[in-house]
Amino acid sequence: MARAGVMLPRDLPAAQVLTYARRAEELGFGELWVVEDLGFRGGVAQTGAVLAATSRITVGIGILPAGARNAAFAAMELATLAQLFPGRLIAGVGHGMPDWMRSVGAWPASPLTLLREYTVAVRALLRGEPGPAAGRYVDVEGVVIGETPATPPPVVLGVRGPKSITLAGEVADGLLLAEPATPSYIAASAARLPAGPEIITYDAAVVADDGNAARDLVRPGLAWIGEPDWAPHLAGLPFAAELAAHREAAGSPEKFAATMPGAWVRELALAGTPDEVRAGIAARHAAGATSVVLIPAAAGPLEALSDLARAL
Repeated sequence: MARAGVMLPRDLPAAQVLTYARRAEELGFGELWVVEDLGFRGGVAQTGAVLAATSRITVGIGILPAGARNAAFAAMELATLAQLFPGRLIAGVGHGMPDWMRSVGAWPASPLTLLREYTVAVRALLRGEPGPAAGRYVDVEGVVIGETPATPPPVVLGVRGPKSITLAGEVADGLLLAEPATPSYIAASAARLPAGPEIITYDAAVVADDGNAARDLVRPGLAWIGEPDWAPHLAGLPFAAELAAHREAAGSPEKFAATMPGAWVRELALAGTPDEVRAGIAARHAAGATSVVLIPAAAGPLEALSDLARAL
């Protein structure tokens, strides 16, 4: 079933987190996604809090870096949440941002190997099985966590490039694509997966009665597009080369975003009138996304929630 969700902003004041979660549920969003970025809040703690503060909405963790936690203890945390809140958890796991992971001494020589071993181990433990044979990075061989949910939560990989996306199809329940998740990027990613997996997408979003005003408001959320890490997102776009040249000529991320052609903004974000954003969500579903997650890009995330819900 095609679904729509919203992200809980990483810099939302802590006092507003539970209010935001309850409001997202009231407005009809099917999912609420929390992030775990170094220097902000922990993903597991936030997820437990918002699950307890709500009653129906599914909560996704997007993402837990594989290098940050022992696989057995991560599986215990996820199993506990899935036991307490059955059917309401999706666990995203990924490499983590290289600079952040290097800064804490947790970036491996082979990120792909670590992610493979970690995902296989965590999913086995969540099923109540003994940990698999020790690998290069993950050694939970024979470990049984004991307390497991009746139905293990889906584990999806939050990754970008072709090799990591292929890995998601081999060892995980699906894929989480960071923003910008254009229909062409979604379709190219889906082609690397077996039929039927979860494909969850993120996109910066603003909804307003004036579509051009909405696209102006979303521009700051696109300032980082064009950096090397985001190359896979842009590969299928007809203006990818122009975008790279424009970024270099602009001289700063802020100027790059402010002077980007409007047609690019339309493609790279979910910004416009309710009907325009609704059409953008539908296009992402048609390309293969099972869940489209809106990232509030306008000032005042709590206030923006009501506007975003107009596109549901």
